[in-house]
Amino acid sequence: MAAYTIRESDINLLRQTGVSEDDIDHCVKVAQKALEIAVRCAGGMDMELIARGALFHDLGKSETHDIEHGKIGAELGKALGLPTAITDIMEKHIRGGLTPDEARELGLPVKDYSLKTIEEKIVIYADRLVDIIYDGIVELSKDKEAEDKFVEILTKYPQYGKNEITLRRYIAYHDEIQGLMAKA
Repeated sequence: MAAYTIRESDINLLRQTGVSEDDIDHCVKVAQKALEIAVRCAGGMDMELIARGALFHDLGKSETHDIEHGKIGAELGKALGLPTAITDIMEKHIRGGLTPDEARELGLPVKDYSLKTIEEKIVIYADRLVDIIYDGIVELSKDKEAEDKFVEILTKYPQYGKNEITLRRYIAYHDEIQGLMAKA
């Protein structure tokens, strides 16, 4: 599996669009974690899509930190000429991929935001892990504990699991990705 290096030009694009340094730091950590996870999984994944999808997932935070930052980010990404597979990750990363009913409840355009590819799921999983590792809410002796105790942490801390539907979705991604790692 070929290694992928996060491009400085992509980081600069985040800066140019007005993403804060704190949000850029988060995006870089998510991209690094997503690549680490992908390398540990079995099977030929699109490493560039994983890295760039993770790096740009919060592009919309250049305009808002509200729930619609995924939709806004995808629109900005399209205007910047980012590939559809990347803007799909940006749009669909909110709560790990929403159903049309969930989108309606949150005031987002009503459509299916569910995650279809393993690359999309790895980015979302990495985003959750990075939040757990770096938020300072959960005490961890090592980063790997965020994976080892993922279900327990999401269940105990609602800010990570969000609600029952989202919690089940995140746990399903965790189980699927951990299964791929076990086969590698």
